[in-house]
Amino acid sequence: MNDSHASGEAHAVPHQSFAALRHPGFRAYFITTALSMMADSVEHVISYWMMFEKFHSPALGGFAVLSHWLPFLLFSVYSGALADRFDPRGLIQLGMLIFMAVSLGWGLLFLADSLEMWHAVVLLILHGFAGVLWTPAGQVLIHDIVGGAQLQSAVRLSATARWLGLLMGPAVGGGILLLLGPAHGILLNVLIYLPLVLWLWRAPYGPRFRKGEPAPVRAVRGLADIVSTMRAIAGNRTIVSMIVLSGLAALIVGNAYQAQMPEFAHDLGHGDAGFFYSMLLAADAAGAFMAGMVLESRGLLPPRPRTALVLAMLWCCALGGFAAAGAYPLALALLFAAGFLELSFNAMAQTLVQLNAPPDIRGRVIGLFTMASYGLRAFSGVTVGIGGSLIGIHWSLAISTMVLLAVTVSLLAFTLRGARAAERR
Repeated sequence: MNDSHASGEAHAVPHQSFAALRHPGFRAYFITTALSMMADSVEHVISYWMMFEKFHSPALGGFAVLSHWLPFLLFSVYSGALADRFDPRGLIQLGMLIFMAVSLGWGLLFLADSLEMWHAVVLLILHGFAGVLWTPAGQVLIHDIVGGAQLQSAVRLSATARWLGLLMGPAVGGGILLLLGPAHGILLNVLIYLPLVLWLWRAPYGPRFRKGEPAPVRAVRGLADIVSTMRAIAGNRTIVSMIVLSGLAALIVGNAYQAQMPEFAHDLGHGDAGFFYSMLLAADAAGAFMAGMVLESRGLLPPRPRTALVLAMLWCCALGGFAAAGAYPLALALLFAAGFLELSFNAMAQTLVQLNAPPDIRGRVIGLFTMASYGLRAFSGVTVGIGGSLIGIHWSLAISTMVLLAVTVSLLAFTLRGARAAERR
């Protein structure tokens, strides 16, 4: 499939700004999802700070990334297959309940002042499993809510809701960390997950509300689903190229620098759990939120594989600049730019995958994309986090972004050659 065909599919419906938000069901999902992402981010702000204060271990920060994303690598396609077969609402609710239990666990350990490293390891692993239950099911659910006509808008806005939560999370997390302390703050965080759980309880979406002939029921076969899904989409160049792009970005850089943000803040002269630390955590989320608003309101950057690759290259440059920055304002500006570019290319890639996924295996294809774009982030914890314990986090992030830039340039050249060959035929 060539770029122009993919773009044509994406724009079969005339552009309408914030189209999915005009749907009352999606509005409710957008708001409750943003709140849940904020709760996730609040937990990270508080738990990462407490781990840094107690253990001062870049390796534990690297493990935080590894444990968060490794379940996505191992179980995303399985989770997507479950979302194909069962009600995605129940899978999302189960993920929320695990998130709530993890925040509760952190809070009780902080209250008792008994946090040990193995406690942190267990809670970080559980947090990762909650995320893998939520993500593919959430993408299947938005298709149930808005249908195909508004899918592009819904995918963009869902990504924006995620970043809106991440944007609010550092501000709220930093505020309650200062006002309530880590223990009471993270216990309060448990309640922020509840709106999504309660709304899903009665939301009129899911398999039994779908119109038309039901899709054939497929057995959930675990690892075998990965192979069969790869075979099913192998001939779709758009899906394949976007999965490869997202996988490479996740594998080499990911978001591992977030777990190391306390040390970046310290090196930039702001080593306290206050406003300037929270601003660093919020900067790329603010850039991503701005990107979502601009892209959705103006219809800019129509989704094309080549555009996504160029945006990913610019993202590498922004993060590489942040790694080398010695001044706080410059670091803040580069993180903002990185967030803008990250949402731009990731939302574009996910939109193209959603638009081109076969309906009967939509959950599995989304799971495969999730496995690449989220699961491979586990290994960025090695390159940026554990590598940072050896050569310093500034060098580890800078080298990772340079490697990804070089690989993405090669992938762009390969994509352009393939497009020219398709045009000649």
